[in-house]
Amino acid sequence: MLRPALARGTFAILAALLIALMLAASISGTVHIPLGALFHLLYATPQTPDETLWHTVLFDVRLPRVVFAAVCGGGLAIAGAAMQALFRNPLAEPGLVGVSAGGALGAVAAIVFGATAFGWIAGMAFCGSLAALFVAWQIGRRSRAVGGLLLAGVAINAVCGSLTALCTWVATDAQLRSLTFWNMGSLAGGNWALLAFLAPWTLLLSVLLLREWRGMNALLLGEREAGHLGFAIRGLQRRLTVLVALLVGPLVAACGTIGFVGLVVPHLVRIVLGAQHRILLPASILTGAIALVLADWLARIALSPAEVPVGIVTSLVGGPFFLWLLARWSKP
Repeated sequence: MLRPALARGTFAILAALLIALMLAASISGTVHIPLGALFHLLYATPQTPDETLWHTVLFDVRLPRVVFAAVCGGGLAIAGAAMQALFRNPLAEPGLVGVSAGGALGAVAAIVFGATAFGWIAGMAFCGSLAALFVAWQIGRRSRAVGGLLLAGVAINAVCGSLTALCTWVATDAQLRSLTFWNMGSLAGGNWALLAFLAPWTLLLSVLLLREWRGMNALLLGEREAGHLGFAIRGLQRRLTVLVALLVGPLVAACGTIGFVGLVVPHLVRIVLGAQHRILLPASILTGAIALVLADWLARIALSPAEVPVGIVTSLVGGPFFLWLLARWSKP
């Protein structure tokens, strides 16, 4: 376990790295903004045509997208850490109980049935996430162990995946591009209006999850042992599941399916900093924000002016990296 002073130092380093990456991502892209002009634009009115262009790009496009990436990355990472504690399995992630698959089905169905406004698509995705959670919980609660919820999630993922494939099959050519781009994950829809809702919501749910760190520590010992320590296991499992679903649902609705952030980030943080959730949870938030800001930055500049869906970047980087972690830490 890290000493308090060392933990604070670690958080300070992660926060500084996040700020540096956000600044770098804000000035890089098809329209390059000089670093010196960045600080001038933050507090002064643009005077030249170039400064007007940079101001528009920075405040209307880049900054909301970078903040959006940080919010989504932090939310997905803390949700993944909570799921790994709930299932006592480092391979668990937020989509394990069907939340992500339900959200994907809701969004795909909305597009196929003619919805074009982002609000309708996001709303349907959120409803799909909540519906998947409700079904998983109603089935899983019949089992006294958390394994029942896990099996229900596996079944819901399969059903939602099949229905999503069916919707894709009946979609028109014009709809297929939207479906494909959304399923691959994208942060292009980030704007200040969306962040006005999503950022406070993510912050609230993250704080509520942070307050459960003692219960997550106890769950690592086993359900019986946690019960002996005075924790109401069923209530704790229910709170964690609902909080994760309420957190991940809007994120999936806003940015689509982005894999490996909720799986790799908390696993990596656990390896480096240990399994004490008082430290693991906030470190996962910062590291998840760093990971997704970096991934979105690479997605924008790798093939500029074209843009690679950020879900492809996270999978290309996260998949091999996770395989390396498994091989590295599975050695006898």
